[in-house]
Amino acid sequence: MENHEHHPGHKGKGKDPAKEEGKEKETEIKDNFTEKTKHGQDAAMDHSKMKNKKEDHSKMNHGKDDHSGHNPGHGKMGHDHHKMMIADFKKRFWVTLVLTFPILFFSPMIQDFIGYEFLLPGNQYILFALSSVVYFYGGWPFLKGFWSEIKKGAPGMMTLIAMAITVAYVYSSATVFGLEGVDFFWELATLIAIMLIGHWIEMKSVLGASKALQLLVSMMPAEAHRVKDDTIEDIKLEDLLKDDLILVKPGEKVPADGIIIEGSSYLNESMLTGESKPVKKEEKDKVIGGSVNGNGSIQVKVEHTGKDSYLNKVITMVEEAQKTKSKMQNLSDRAAKWLTYIALAIGFGTLAVWLILGFPFVYALERMVTVMVIACPHALGLAIPLVVAISTAVSAQNGLLIRNRTAFEESRKISVLLFDKTGTLTKGDFGVTRIESVNETYSSEEILRLSSALEQSSEHPIAVGVIKKVKEDNITIPKLENFNAITGKGVEANVEGKQIKVVSPGYLKDEKITIPEDAYSDAAETVVFVLIDGQLAGYIALADEIRPESAEAIKIFKKNNIKVLMATGDNEITAKAVSDKLGLDGYYAEVLPHQKVEIVKELQVKGEFVAMTGDGVNDAPALAQANVGIAVGSGTDVAAETADIILVNSNPQDIANLILFGKATYNKMIQNLIWATGYNVVAIPLAAGVLYSSGFVLGPAVGAVFMSLSTVIVAINAQLLKRKIGKK
Repeated sequence: MENHEHHPGHKGKGKDPAKEEGKEKETEIKDNFTEKTKHGQDAAMDHSKMKNKKEDHSKMNHGKDDHSGHNPGHGKMGHDHHKMMIADFKKRFWVTLVLTFPILFFSPMIQDFIGYEFLLPGNQYILFALSSVVYFYGGWPFLKGFWSEIKKGAPGMMTLIAMAITVAYVYSSATVFGLEGVDFFWELATLIAIMLIGHWIEMKSVLGASKALQLLVSMMPAEAHRVKDDTIEDIKLEDLLKDDLILVKPGEKVPADGIIIEGSSYLNESMLTGESKPVKKEEKDKVIGGSVNGNGSIQVKVEHTGKDSYLNKVITMVEEAQKTKSKMQNLSDRAAKWLTYIALAIGFGTLAVWLILGFPFVYALERMVTVMVIACPHALGLAIPLVVAISTAVSAQNGLLIRNRTAFEESRKISVLLFDKTGTLTKGDFGVTRIESVNETYSSEEILRLSSALEQSSEHPIAVGVIKKVKEDNITIPKLENFNAITGKGVEANVEGKQIKVVSPGYLKDEKITIPEDAYSDAAETVVFVLIDGQLAGYIALADEIRPESAEAIKIFKKNNIKVLMATGDNEITAKAVSDKLGLDGYYAEVLPHQKVEIVKELQVKGEFVAMTGDGVNDAPALAQANVGIAVGSGTDVAAETADIILVNSNPQDIANLILFGKATYNKMIQNLIWATGYNVVAIPLAAGVLYSSGFVLGPAVGAVFMSLSTVIVAINAQLLKRKIGKK
């Protein structure tokens, strides 16, 4: 039997502008994405000036966007800016493309190659003018990004592109005004056009990754129907307070976390908990803000609004998980930084080598520009952040909340999974099978009646089972005084002048009280003992049904070479019955919460990589000790957890999904890193001209195509991760 102790609720803090917070969240999410990809595209929109001057967005021209209903400085503008950034790259690409055609047409090199001649008077000046527009207008995001990287002292992708296009433009312009050599304008124009379309496609992919989280942000309705003195008034979400009474009509979204006071309905919580079936909710049941009401009207008393709401906690947790860098991401960051320095060194080295070998400056310059373009750490910089963003957001939608990214990525190493039994492997839906008295003074009915006083305020599955039996037998529950939880062992209180304790077998052992011989039958029963005034009066046996999903989940674990063990507070007979039925690799019976830490340590000493599942409160020390701590069945109380990963539901299939998804996430990271690094290993020597003797030379435009292609492949591969999570 586990601790019955209540976990305190999270008090609302009065007037929380929930809607505004949601909007701000959306801006933050989008901004984080731009930061994460390390591309500096935000420079194109010059956000920094807006922030520094604290300009009023409302004074800016944003086209037809309607900003009514909220502060123009908030979320929608964040959303619009990112759309505007994509639109900006798109516009720059089309303008550059239109100008590229005449540049190609008037270029002497292209005319020689195709075999025609069409030179206008002042041909080179026309080319210079068109190319200047392409360089300054089309290349502006890269030049701006370069300046931003230099100011931060962190040269990266933008530095390489800016240097490549600037060297090409300055050299070509010099040839127009007297320097001997061949201009480079057509390659400059095609290079900028290809880089713009590459960025445009990739930015759309990056923003696609944040959509799952935006979806969570946008789940709250704008208004609530507040019930006040028999009248119903529509109020904005930010005006909703704790303890307000609200009406939720059929088909509407629930505006805040709360408890149903009147009515019943089926609620769709799939976007919040991953539970695909609508859940029946009746009076006294909790509802989550953001869930969708079915066909019944319900009145709800508000418990949490704004920052305290479940949805907000989930969004914050997902955002924090996306911000924290795992070991893999730090490795990727270091690799991208080094690649920039290597590319600069190889670029200038290539220029020097071809000049020393006696080749024309224009040829050596072409090699250098190609190296710098092709070696952009673009794909490498995107390889991990995209996977991180997608995995955390998609997991949250499926009721898997990741707190510690490194632990999540390391779930592939798990060799032992230590389960808690009640409510995880079993349904946690206890039914009373036997009530026995061992003291002639008290009948079995009296034992049930007195113990029910202690169990009525607990949500523990055993307590629920006892109360269910009391209601079936129409027994009146007596009042209690001085209720106290005996950590991990049971509960105690004074009832009708007697001291009553309802405790686990472990408590009897500690107190040196003999357990009656017939207390345990052969059935897989859980037995709790009732002590009256320090004397054993009797016991109540309850049976718990094994979850149908447990057997399937255990097959998945075994297929993945994970040993499955169980640590339970139950007696030996019950533990063995469950273990045998499910084919577990072992079990520990009559375990108290503090003993679970020792079990975890013991397994780790043997070299095992241990994942522990627990309830996040009782099992906090064991969850902290485990290599991967998984809090299960926490429902919507996500704030009190100490685990690395939180499962909203108690389904063991979710744990299987989690481990498999962790493996898939890690594999995607590795695939992206291998692709991004492998591409550079092959492409840089080709760009430098190592195959010149065999007649193969890679031009800057072709290099730009390869570079953009590598980035798009990384982005698409990351998006494929969405298919990897097991749907219920």
